[in-house]
Amino acid sequence: MTDVSTAAPVDPPRSADQALDPAAQALLADLRARGLGSAVDAGTLTRALYSTDASIYRVVPQLVAWPRSADELIEIGRLATDHGVPVTSRGAGTSIAGNAIGTGLVLNTSKYLNKIISIDPQARTATVEPGVVHASLQREATRQGLRFGPDPSSHTRCTIGGMIGNNACGSRALAYGRTADNLVELEIATADGTRMTIDAHTSPTDSPLLGRLDGLVRDHLGVIRTEFGRFGRQVSGYSMEHLLPERGFDVLKFVAGTEGTLAMITRATVRLVADDPYKIMIALGYPDMAEAADAVPAILPYRPTAAEGLDARMVDVVRRRQGADAVPALPRGSGWMLVELSGDDDHDVRDRAERLLADSGCLDGFVVQDPAQAARLWKIREDGAGLAAISLSRPAHGGWEDTAVPPEHLGAYLRDFEKLMHSYGVDGVPYGHFGDGCVHVRIDFPLWEEGGGTQYRRFVEDAADLVAGYGGSMSGEHGDGRARSALLGRMYSPEAIKLFGAVKEIFDPGNLLNPGVLVDPRPVDGDLRIPQVRLRPLALAQPDFTREVHRCTGVGKCVADNTGGGGVMCPSFQATGNEKDSTRGRSRVLEEMLNGRLVTGGWSSPEVHDALDLCLSCKGCRRDCPTGIDMAAYKAEVLDRTYKGRLRPRAHYALGQLPRWGRMITRIPVLARLANLGTRLPLLSSMIKSIAGIDRRRQLPAFESRAITDGLPIADDPRSLPANSVIIWTDSLSSQFAGGPIPAAITVLRRAGYEPYLLSRNACCGLTWISTGQLDGARRQLRAAVAVLEPYAEAGIPIVGLEPSCLAVWRSDAPELLDDPRVATVAAGISSLAELLTRTEGWQPPDLRGTELVVQPHCHHASVTGWQSDAALLERTGATITSVGGCCGLAGNFGMERGHYEVSVAVAEHDLLPAVRAAGPEAIVLADGFSCRTQLAELAGRTAISLADLLATARH
Repeated sequence: MTDVSTAAPVDPPRSADQALDPAAQALLADLRARGLGSAVDAGTLTRALYSTDASIYRVVPQLVAWPRSADELIEIGRLATDHGVPVTSRGAGTSIAGNAIGTGLVLNTSKYLNKIISIDPQARTATVEPGVVHASLQREATRQGLRFGPDPSSHTRCTIGGMIGNNACGSRALAYGRTADNLVELEIATADGTRMTIDAHTSPTDSPLLGRLDGLVRDHLGVIRTEFGRFGRQVSGYSMEHLLPERGFDVLKFVAGTEGTLAMITRATVRLVADDPYKIMIALGYPDMAEAADAVPAILPYRPTAAEGLDARMVDVVRRRQGADAVPALPRGSGWMLVELSGDDDHDVRDRAERLLADSGCLDGFVVQDPAQAARLWKIREDGAGLAAISLSRPAHGGWEDTAVPPEHLGAYLRDFEKLMHSYGVDGVPYGHFGDGCVHVRIDFPLWEEGGGTQYRRFVEDAADLVAGYGGSMSGEHGDGRARSALLGRMYSPEAIKLFGAVKEIFDPGNLLNPGVLVDPRPVDGDLRIPQVRLRPLALAQPDFTREVHRCTGVGKCVADNTGGGGVMCPSFQATGNEKDSTRGRSRVLEEMLNGRLVTGGWSSPEVHDALDLCLSCKGCRRDCPTGIDMAAYKAEVLDRTYKGRLRPRAHYALGQLPRWGRMITRIPVLARLANLGTRLPLLSSMIKSIAGIDRRRQLPAFESRAITDGLPIADDPRSLPANSVIIWTDSLSSQFAGGPIPAAITVLRRAGYEPYLLSRNACCGLTWISTGQLDGARRQLRAAVAVLEPYAEAGIPIVGLEPSCLAVWRSDAPELLDDPRVATVAAGISSLAELLTRTEGWQPPDLRGTELVVQPHCHHASVTGWQSDAALLERTGATITSVGGCCGLAGNFGMERGHYEVSVAVAEHDLLPAVRAAGPEAIVLADGFSCRTQLAELAGRTAISLADLLATARH
């Protein structure tokens, strides 16, 4: 049998979206001739990845570049403008307003221009390249006892260059100011390649360009003094107030917030501040968000570091997805204010907290005493954009996302805004920086319906008039982008709008830097992504899949390093750093597949299979992505439809149907022993791997060579079982491979007072069929398993699953694959060993004080079933526990398949292997997943044990 490529057998014809325009072709040829070709890509996969950001817009670029130095960035930008190709600068692509997409060349600084050049603790400054991630700078600054003040909720992935472009603020702008307030020096380059260094002392006499800018300002002093800088969060348009003579012509602050329309940033020096040593959170509950907003004027006199609004509907999403324990206690109410006070005197901070609590007018409130609880509440707030998108009965969207009004008007504005939404038949979840009067909101605009784009435009135009009526700003921190630039005329006079065009003419006379933003803007409904796909043939044929894929809002949590906090998403991106290997990137390519204009090959498109190839199907995104993307399920669907009626890759037959081969081999012990002998013979082992599509560097696991049912009670009928019986579900991985946890589980359950039974019939969940996209086969396996397991679950007999990935199938894939009410019965009746033991009355774990455990929660365990019961059980043992985030990297068939070995090892090296090495040889390594134990044995030479083995061998 020969391998079958996952790509389409024939390249599809090129569509209009695929073809490069003549200017882009000439630019690409010029770049290649100058040795810059390796830094630029014009492939349809890359263009699909960059066709949108975190906004609701779709604009396909011609080219994408990843400059490796400031010189290269300037040269590529200059050549682009020479060829008349528009240039859009991009950092992490978290721009909610559509600031980071463009029709020409997208310049991505995050891949290579991401170095922290220096930190000066004495001067309290840091000099960085524009692609440095905020969290990376914060981590280094913290080591010096300092911090960068502005802290957007996207701080784990947003870049400093992007923050400057949008004049980002974040939760703690009340204390630390906007990004503009924290700049010391910028190095920039204009479209023609002219370099400039600007700081607070830059004078109009320093360059002819600045001289013309100063002259423009002096000709329009009246309009600038009356229309600009009215309150702190007025960041829409160009911040002309900084250029006034009485403000010292502060061009440094002016450049912040210009959204890449005037210059490209090559280097930044930012101000660092000392973090206050004492912090405290006060949680305040109100009947609704408007009443919470009413309380802001009473709170501001207590000098809060942050005052953030949080809606009950967002919190409810977390409870539904992660369980009630995922949300710490909150005061009574449906709207909350999370207020942070800080200072250098603990007594003063606590005194202010008590007085604030008394004066807040809250329905209920308290000081959050536990820092870990406060951190969990801030985490919910950080995930606000994603949570708000799925908090309503239909998907909610950005677009009208971060308006701001003077804080004293916030409550009244929210009430009027609620009335406006009601008049349009839409709903939204407000949250955000209430202390600054800045409101984030995701609204369920009917973009999937006929005329939805037009209704969106009418709504935002009316909303813009409402905000302007309160003296507010279209944007409070994210910039105007494609979402709000066309609305600036409702906030500013015609003279001010003309002034923006004159500024643009001075810096960028060819209108090639991020055109369509701020000056000569695109219509707010001109490039909406969903209306573009809604009536496309494949989208019409697959409406459910289309809406699922479009759940991705692009907030980019998958391109952050999430594993340090126990997260899983996205292990392949952590290993490669390539956008195509992120959950967001894969979603974008699938969206383009459904659109069909750029990615034209449907399910078999090479771009789609390239993007999905390194997805480990870990389901980390199912939990860690705020919008609940399940890329493992999408990958299974794509593979299923691609190979329907076609020859599959060899690994699909060998590894995808492994339980079938395992049953055949282990049914006869002597055959299992012969198979194990064969896998240890180099020549035969090499042949098996080649036939099965397994990487030659992988070891083949040993089959179980004795019948696990020997001497153990077998269940045939639930009616004949005693009251204390429990069924051990003999999944394929636990029962067919040597060293499984079934014997240990039997010992533990008997000690706990149960009488364990094994099943007389096979009940495979079909996991390996699912992961290789053989969904018809998976459904057959599941139907058979339901028939075996449901009678026991219906009778109330506990069923224990020992392999986390198989157990997770019942709580995620099975309900989606089978329309059978019995699935819910089985899912409710089957539990992990820890779940059963923790609810067993009188059971006590062994005393493991003095024992060091390094624990690898299986990614499906952490992301689907939840690891809370295991964590609580292990905590009760008294052992010292190091819980490892991330994925082991083997992930079932993924790490075994040819072509995945390097990435599999890199994933293991990200979290698991360093943790095991750091713990030393005396630590016990605990891993319930068969894949995790296999990976540890191969790559670390460590024998990991299951929870059942730990409890069975511990002294009682």
